[in-house]
Amino acid sequence: MSGGEVAGILVAVFWAILVSFLAVVLVRLAQVLRATTKLVADVTEQAVPLLADASTTVRSARTQLDRVDAIASDVQEVTSNASALSSTVATTFGGPLVKVAAFGYGVRKALGRTEDVPQKTSRRTVIVGRTVPAARRRKQKG
Repeated sequence: MSGGEVAGILVAVFWAILVSFLAVVLVRLAQVLRATTKLVADVTEQAVPLLADASTTVRSARTQLDRVDAIASDVQEVTSNASALSSTVATTFGGPLVKVAAFGYGVRKALGRTEDVPQKTSRRTVIVGRTVPAARRRKQKG
C-alpha cells in the first residue's frame, strides 16, 4: 500500500464517522422537533378555550360597568334634583320662618315673659366620685 492509498482510506473512514455522527444528531433533532410540535398542539388546545372564557368575562365586565355607569348617572341626577328642591324650600320657607321666629321673640320680650330664663343652680365640684358643695370648695382653696 502506498501512502496515497492509506490517506484515501483515512479520508473515507473520517467521512464515514462524520456522516454517522451527523445522522445521530439529525435523529435526535427530529425527536426534539416532534416533541415540540406535540407540546405546541397541546398548549393550543388548552389556550383556545381559556381565551374564549376570558373574552366572555371581559364582555360581562363591560356590561356590568355600563350598568354601573347608568346607575351613577341616575344618582347624579337625583342628587342635583334634591339640591334644587332644597334650595327652593329654603328660599320659599326660610325667609318667612325667620321672620315669624323673630316676631315671636319680640312679642315675648314685649310682654315681659321671663319663663325662658334658666334657674340659677348651685355649683358643685366632683372630687374622686364625690360631690362637694361650693361652700366647702372655697374652704379647700383658701
